[in-house]
Amino acid sequence: MTKTRVLILTKKAVAQKIRRMAYEIYENNFEEKELIMAGILKNGHELAKKLKNELEQISPIDVRLVKLTINKDAPLEDDIGLDCEMKDLKNKSVILVDDVLSTGRTMAFSLKAFLNAEINKMETAVLVDRSHKLFPLEAKFKGYELSTTLNEHVEVKLMGAEQGVFLV
Repeated sequence: MTKTRVLILTKKAVAQKIRRMAYEIYENNFEEKELIMAGILKNGHELAKKLKNELEQISPIDVRLVKLTINKDAPLEDDIGLDCEMKDLKNKSVILVDDVLSTGRTMAFSLKAFLNAEINKMETAVLVDRSHKLFPLEAKFKGYELSTTLNEHVEVKLMGAEQGVFLV
């Protein structure tokens, strides 16, 4: 049996959502001189890159992109890593970015990477919020909210010829 893919957001719609999210981030952080955009590999990092580019076009804020690596299937088995030093995060505002927020599990475990950093504040951004929270986490900045069943899967394509958000 072949799974059916339904296009939820086109490439153009995704770009519009990202631009709106960038404006919301700027409005909420207009007093900041620098923001840390920490993207969860793989798609969260791609989304963070796109948000960084938009923010740099619309604001004077210096945005630093940071890569966060986590084993999404077994977050307690491997270290959660950042490609920067903890001292680089001191007194900075951080936006933790992922493509889809479903149960909140990945984002909750990702917070561990910042527990020893003396950050100023932490906010979260996702392109798609599925609202199946098992952890008490909310995305501060959301591109799109989509009610789905637990059996459905949201696929985000931010690179290549077939960009968009699909329900599988």
